[in-house]
Amino acid sequence: MGSVVFGRLLDYSGRKAIYGFELVALIAGSLGSAFLTPVNNIFMLLFWRFLLGVGIGGDYATSSTIMTEYSSTMNRGKFVGMIFSMQSFGLIAGPLISIAFLSNHVSPYITWRLLLAIGAIPAIIVIYFRRTMPEPPRYTADVRGDYKLAAKNLKTFAGLDSTGSKGKTINAPWYVLFRDRKFLLTLIGTAGAWFLMDWAFYGNSIMSNSILSFLVPSTVSGIHSIIMTNEYSAIIFGVAAFPGYWIAAFTIDRIGRKPVQITGFAMMAISFGIISAFSFLTTYRFLDYFLLLYGISYFFIMFGPNVTTFVYPPEVFPISTRGLGTGISAAGGKTGAFIGTLADTIILSITGLHFLMGMLAIIAAIGLILTIVLLPETKRRDLGETSGEARYAEWK
Repeated sequence: MGSVVFGRLLDYSGRKAIYGFELVALIAGSLGSAFLTPVNNIFMLLFWRFLLGVGIGGDYATSSTIMTEYSSTMNRGKFVGMIFSMQSFGLIAGPLISIAFLSNHVSPYITWRLLLAIGAIPAIIVIYFRRTMPEPPRYTADVRGDYKLAAKNLKTFAGLDSTGSKGKTINAPWYVLFRDRKFLLTLIGTAGAWFLMDWAFYGNSIMSNSILSFLVPSTVSGIHSIIMTNEYSAIIFGVAAFPGYWIAAFTIDRIGRKPVQITGFAMMAISFGIISAFSFLTTYRFLDYFLLLYGISYFFIMFGPNVTTFVYPPEVFPISTRGLGTGISAAGGKTGAFIGTLADTIILSITGLHFLMGMLAIIAAIGLILTIVLLPETKRRDLGETSGEARYAEWK
């Protein structure tokens, strides 16, 4: 909901008018979950988590769209990829902070509240800067038709001079995403690939403690078991996931979005498939081999569709409906995350880890096919070309 609503508002009201309000929802949801949830009141927790989700969803649509419109053709993938790759610090910080609290005898009841509260800190730090950013010149000129203001903002923000003369405006209404066959197929490609990736990634990540618990010796239990699984998570995130994010961000403009996404999905399918096929890998005796394969899958999730699905959408939809196209794509991903987390929990409890990994391998393979068939290559191409918006341009 947050992705779609904020994405639409981004197009309707303007980037500057909306940017930062998604953080208000995120901050309120984080702090409310931590401090305003009474003991055992699941409904109040769900309310605050819902609000938090709206804010997070909104940020998927707003941040990628705005960074795309501020970036140059040569480094657009790098800058948008770097925004998303900041997630890697959170992936490492979560397990490490959990370990620090639990190792110092902070109760799990207090630990989860503190973790949620800490999540609000980065948002609080940056909210002022978001609210004071100027409107991206592309949007001001191509949608609002105010070329003088666009030239002024371009000078202020980038130090570049522009004549401010009139040119074109883009009048692609929001419903072209569904009525225009080209945009509809592209939307199926971006939202579908994100859906499949998030099913595999979130189902895998949220279930990582359960998955990694197979590797904890039976002699270890209680808090010590939780600490050990968090240690495994921190190792995998730090050694495999973290470099995957940043290598993708710094090479995507040279390698291209499509090859990176294809490679990521392919390696996910292979690594999940191997874990599924060889049951002995999930025994403590073969811990090193399991962690290696599990780490490879994480590296290629990051050096692959986890970054590219964030970069792709704002590049392939017209500027007048870019926020909504990006928001729907992100909503597809979060729908996959929801379904994946729910389904993976049930599958793991009923059938076991091997069937689950086999299913995730199939999901990754479908994502590979979807990428090959429906998504274009956008590296180092002008947004006016990759978005197909020229068909809806009116010259003045």
